[in-house]
Amino acid sequence: MFATPAFAQAAGGAGGAAGGLISFAPILLIFVIMYFLMIRPQQKKVKEHRAMIDALRRGDQVVTAGGLIGKVVKVAEGEAEIELAPNVKVRVVKGTISQVTSKTEPAQA
Repeated sequence: MFATPAFAQAAGGAGGAAGGLISFAPILLIFVIMYFLMIRPQQKKVKEHRAMIDALRRGDQVVTAGGLIGKVVKVAEGEAEIELAPNVKVRVVKGTISQVTSKTEPAQA
């Protein structure tokens, strides 16, 4: 008349492999959503920043991450020299340049 615990456990095991995959699906869905909403846009932003830094040249007006605004005087490997005021120059790491406000035109040959 009453089902023993052993019979009750055996009755629920009919779709064991498919049930495990279905219970794992929400976690996969959350990862896919996070990839498209967070990871992918961040990678795109990093790629654009790297392209901006690689295109940096003498005469560009830039803003650093610290808020300093100046004109690029010299570009070296990994760093740039920026003139903040007449005869006031600072060396900054190129990665700390957050924005190029005005670009100079390349010299025509």
